[in-house]
Parts: sequence; C-alpha cells; structure tokens
Amino acid sequence: MTAAANPLDLTGRVVLVTGGGKGIGKAITERFLSAGADVVVCSRSEPEELPSAGGRTAVYHPADVRDPDTAFATVAFIEEKFGRLDVLVNNAGGAPFTDAATVSPRFSKAIIELNLLGPLYFAQAAHRLMTAQEGGGSIVNISSVSGVRPSPGTAAYGAAKAGMNSLTKTLAVEWAPKIRMNTVIVGLVRTEQAHLHYGDDEGIAAVGATIPLGRMAEPDDVADACLFLASPMSGYVSGAEILVHGGGEMPAYLRAANSESDHAPVN
Repeated sequence: MTAAANPLDLTGRVVLVTGGGKGIGKAITERFLSAGADVVVCSRSEPEELPSAGGRTAVYHPADVRDPDTAFATVAFIEEKFGRLDVLVNNAGGAPFTDAATVSPRFSKAIIELNLLGPLYFAQAAHRLMTAQEGGGSIVNISSVSGVRPSPGTAAYGAAKAGMNSLTKTLAVEWAPKIRMNTVIVGLVRTEQAHLHYGDDEGIAAVGATIPLGRMAEPDDVADACLFLASPMSGYVSGAEILVHGGGEMPAYLRAANSESDHAPVN
C-alpha cells in the first residue's frame, strides 16, 4: 500500500498574500513557501528582505490594496507569470488608536478602504481567474476579534472587520462551488511591534496571562490556520470563522469578582 499524499503539500499551487512581507503576513507567506507553493506578496513598498522558507523565496509585486486597479493588476501579473491563482490571503490591514468622537472623516474612510474594500477588490480580481481554472480556489480573509466584540479606540477598524466577516459568508454562498471563502478571526498577536502596544516583555507576559491559553498568539499560529483553510484538508469548509484567539478574553466581571475575593475574609 502506498502512502497517502500529504494534504498540506501545496507544490504547484500559487498563493497571493496581501501585506505578506512583515508581521503576520510574513509568517503566512513563509508557511506557504514551506508547503511548496509559489507565493506572491504585495504592498505599497517592497520589504527590505523578501520572505524565504524551504529553499523558496516570495515574489514581490507593488500594490496599494485600497486601489481596485492595483488589485486587478496584481492578479493579472500572477496570471502572466504563473498561469493560475489557487489561494488568496487577504491579510493587509490594521489601524492606529484613535478617538471616535474627533477622528477625521478622511481617516475613517481610509481605514474602511484598507480593511474592508481592499479585501473585496482583491477577492473580485481573484474570482475571475479562480472560476476559470480547474480546481477553483480558496480565499482566506484575516479578520480580528475587534469585529466580533466592542473595539474602543479603533471603531472604524472594528466595523470594517465585522463587515469583512459578513462579506466572507455572503461570498461563500455566491461563489460556491468553485471558490471556498473562510475567515480567520485573530486575537492578540505577539509580532515584532508588540512592544509598541504592550510595553516590554513583562507587559506582554501580563497581557498573555489574561488569555485562557496563557499567552498571546504567535504569527505562526495564524499561519497554520491559513494553511489548513487553503489545503484539501478543509475541502468541505466554506463560510466558516476560525477563531485563533487562545480561548478569548477573560470577562471583566470575573476579574472583578476574583479581585474582590482576594480581599474577602476567610471563614
């Protein structure tokens, strides 16, 4: 009896990762490279060093994900170079902390374009190529817990991610059976810029202690979920939301109750 083919071997497959040159996107790119795929990354500026893994290096193409023309140009580049596109990971996104009462309309518009409209543009561009090829394709949208719970300080971002979650489910219905659409809802992640948000290693550890699994996610945790959703192992998974958040965040009332119990008299 011959050994079964490795379902996580994506040799011969072509993957596009938006914002794939740094942070979570870099880890996703490296995971697909390790799996044997050809990977294209796109962003407004080229990374100082392109992601490499498994003896393979990503290909860079310039693109502003908020611009629909560059979305279609990126997919056209991939079609010309590789002849197909099997996986799209809409990873590019984010937002700085802002006050919802005073933030400018221009800023809010840019955040919505980056985190909601950009993924839609790239999905539309990928749709044309994926539906025309044998085997269809898989699209993975990188969302955030900010889209499924209150997001103070990043209101427009949270609203955009909530929109992305809805968009994924809708397109999973509209574009089936040729294209599978899924969402990875990401919690707190320890990236190279985590210290800007959470302070030093002690602060990062303190934040991690509030998560049921006892730590913040590593970028590789997100990358693993993306590889699963892009692989034949998830061939019957579409319209799903995969929570990569370590069990979520401890409810505030439990923290308050535990704090009070620490000072309660013991009988």
